[in-house]
Amino acid sequence: MDKTSKDERPCFLCPDHLPEGQKGILHRRQYLILCNPMPVFSSHFTVSHLDHRRQAIAGHIDVFLQLIADFGSGWTILYNGPRCGASAPDHLHFQVVPSGQMAIEKNILQEDRRALAKSLGGVPLYRLNELGREVIVLEGTNPAAVVDAFRRLLNALREVLLIDEEPMINMAGFSAGEKSHLVIFPRRKHRPDAFFKVGEARMVISPGAIDMGAS
Repeated sequence: MDKTSKDERPCFLCPDHLPEGQKGILHRRQYLILCNPMPVFSSHFTVSHLDHRRQAIAGHIDVFLQLIADFGSGWTILYNGPRCGASAPDHLHFQVVPSGQMAIEKNILQEDRRALAKSLGGVPLYRLNELGREVIVLEGTNPAAVVDAFRRLLNALREVLLIDEEPMINMAGFSAGEKSHLVIFPRRKHRPDAFFKVGEARMVISPGAIDMGAS
C-alpha cells in the first residue's frame, strides 16, 4: 500500500496488466466488470475504470449510484477508500457482491437503531445506534439530491478532521424499492490497535467495507 510499492509494481487493474486469459464486460464504455480474484462471496466482482486514475469517491459518487441502479436490488456496491481497505489505491474501482450477505443491510432497516441526525437538501441522514462503530446512512429516490448530500457530508468530515484529502471511509450501497441507501463507515485508522500487538493478542486485520458491514 505504500507509495514505493505502488510505484514499483505494475497496476493489476490496468487492462494491459490483467492476468492472461482474464475476461471482462465493458460497462458504460468506461469500466470493466471483472471476476474478483480473491472472492469473499460466491459471486464477487470488481468494477474498474479503464484508465489508471486514483481511488477517490467525491468525483465518482454519481457512478456509485449509477452502479446501484444498473445492478438492481439483488446486488450491493462497495467502495474502500485509498487509505482504508482499497487493494489498489492507485486505480479507481468498486466491488459488487450479492445483497443480503452483510448484517448491516438488515441493521439499517431496524427502526430502533436509526436516529435521524439531520436532512441534507431533503435527503435524510441517519446514525445507527449500538453497533460498536460509527455508521451513517443516506437514503433517497433522487440521485442528484443524494449525490449533493454525500458531497456535503464528505466536506463536513474534512472540516471535522482538519484534512484536505479524502476522509477515510468505507461504503456499501444498495436499492430497496425506489430508494437508494448509502451506508458510510467513517474511519480514523486503517488498522486497529490489535494489529500492532505481539503474541496471541495480535489480530492481523485491515478492515474494509465487507468487514465493517459484516457484523
